[in-house]
Amino acid sequence: MSSFQHLSSATTHAEDVDRIFDLLLVLSAATSALVFGLILTFAVRYRRGSAAPRGRLPEFVSREFEIGWTAATLFTFVFLFWWASSIDVSSQSAPANALDIHVLAKQWMWKTQHANGAREINELHVPVGRAIRLQMTSQDVIHSFFVPAFRVKQDVLPGRTTELWFKPTRAGVFPLLCAEYCGTDHSLMRGRIIVMPPEAYAQWLSAQPQGDDLAHHGARLFVANGCSGCHAASSNVHAPSLQGLYGRTVALADGRHVVADDAYIRDSILQPKRDIAAGYEPIMPSFAGLLDDGEIQSLTAYIRSLTAGEHQ
Repeated sequence: MSSFQHLSSATTHAEDVDRIFDLLLVLSAATSALVFGLILTFAVRYRRGSAAPRGRLPEFVSREFEIGWTAATLFTFVFLFWWASSIDVSSQSAPANALDIHVLAKQWMWKTQHANGAREINELHVPVGRAIRLQMTSQDVIHSFFVPAFRVKQDVLPGRTTELWFKPTRAGVFPLLCAEYCGTDHSLMRGRIIVMPPEAYAQWLSAQPQGDDLAHHGARLFVANGCSGCHAASSNVHAPSLQGLYGRTVALADGRHVVADDAYIRDSILQPKRDIAAGYEPIMPSFAGLLDDGEIQSLTAYIRSLTAGEHQ
């Protein structure tokens, strides 16, 4: 595949970014042509010894003219700011039907896991025409998930879950890079995004060795680490129920309200006394140092999978 194909837009977001870039390029070229044209015209017309009138402005340079070009410049700026901002804001939230894939970055590789438990290293297979949501965390230092053809880049941080989503528009193989210096072999931290037709992706996925998915792995961790001893419905300990918790607004003991998202669940596991749910005692121990980032991802996936009608 040529370098041009590697860089040409391959997602809906990339198409929007390229349209903004093309418009900025046209406006910049037009402005440059106008400025240099005026410079050349004035240099010739008002050269030394010419008979051009001096001492007063031409009649067309009036207050109305100055107000007009100033207003046009302001309108262009506001329009470009609104357009770029609206695209940036819309790219922050993935569609509800997005396909979730977990990414764990470490020196110096990308580890990915699909919903059915299939795992890859330095590769990610996805179907064309489907929104893909990546939930990413780092096992060691700051990395940055960068796919030039997708026009997406997101820092991947230790101790925190970050999200990125895209919707591929064409099949192909696209380079995946780390865009944040992360150590000696930073330049070798490369991978591939392989975009396939939906039928081919389904065949590839069914042919992969499938271990437990994250939710099932998280369920085993939930029991093995004693979480079920307090949070299970049959427990005698007064602890918050996790059924239907994910995405719900939680009232805290200090009067604040937070949304139970990935970050809240992670903090509750590692720093349980930071955000104490209203009506509960701060008796949960910290699991910092006992669980790695991959295990926290699995526990979060398990809690996300629980609905209000399920029992642990």
